Amino acid sequence: MKLKCTIAALLAATAFSATAANQTFNVTPGVALNFNGLGPLLSSADHSDTLTFTGLAAGTYSVFLSYSSVNVDLTKASLNDDTPILLFHTPSASLGTFAVTDQSPFTLKLWGAVTGNPIGASYNGQIVVTAVPEPATYGMLLGGLGLLGYAARRRKNQA
Repeated sequence: MKLKCTIAALLAATAFSATAANQTFNVTPGVALNFNGLGPLLSSADHSDTLTFTGLAAGTYSVFLSYSSVNVDLTKASLNDDTPILLFHTPSASLGTFAVTDQSPFTLKLWGAVTGNPIGASYNGQIVVTAVPEPATYGMLLGGLGLLGYAARRRKNQA
């Protein structure tokens, strides 16, 4: 009987690791994207999962991650294989900015460890990607404000 239970547990763990395989999502800037149903971090030898996001036009973007987990402790996250950010048991983190050229995808790699029963271990989260204005946008804003100030001062002097 114990042998049957052990085999059943191993098969269940194998099934969960198959569902935790690396995945690809289409993201829209400014819209929260939920990634649900990912299994425990067993899809690779270093206990990491890689999520690939597509659908972004060329530009600079900022990324914010929030997540929750059951029997999994997410320890660090990395965008596009940059230096990982330690998560320190917080439910959310700003992951910084990155540049996209020619609609190339970006990746989010999450590391963690199963802290309890691996059969019930799972995590899910939400990622928000927002566009970062280019410096020329700020220059045009300042130029427009300068013109408005000049027009207001000229109008005041004429009155």
